[in-house]
Amino acid sequence: MEAGQSTMGVYTHFGGVPELLQAIADEGFTQQAKLFRSIENTNDPMTNMCLMALECRNFAMANPHLYDLMFGLSIQGRYTPFRRSESSANESTEAFKNSYSYLRQECANLIETKYIRDIDPDVMAAQLWSALHGFIMLELGQHFSCSNPINEILIPMCINLIVGLGAEPQMAENAASKALTICNSKNIV
Repeated sequence: MEAGQSTMGVYTHFGGVPELLQAIADEGFTQQAKLFRSIENTNDPMTNMCLMALECRNFAMANPHLYDLMFGLSIQGRYTPFRRSESSANESTEAFKNSYSYLRQECANLIETKYIRDIDPDVMAAQLWSALHGFIMLELGQHFSCSNPINEILIPMCINLIVGLGAEPQMAENAASKALTICNSKNIV
């Protein structure tokens, strides 16, 4: 696709290739945040979190190169992730923070229900995102030998994580099943 710009236009607007790639990654997080925002609220934080996991996985499967770029991972060639200055090295972009805020809020909502033990919602969100991200990267890399990674790995992982946080197993199973039913009815998975 042509942008109708010279190479200088890219440098003038973005400053260079690293900044251009960061802008594309930020657009990915903006799209992901829109997706999270569009998820129907089921009034059950456990179900909502399972829906978010399924939607995040589907976003990654539909946009594997964008997802890879968003997390500055294994882009082949000479690209290395945009390096922020030392003073902002541990700072996430606003686009990432906005996308992440939806998961953090659902974690806080789940904690408020008292279905799980009291835990810092920031820690919980980081743990859940890390587990989901690992699943997504393994699926993108085609490392699962099973025929249905969603039903055989992702859904059981979601249940195990929620139970590990203190939820009753049957409640976690019901929430995951409801989320899967919602996604299946919309032909999302």
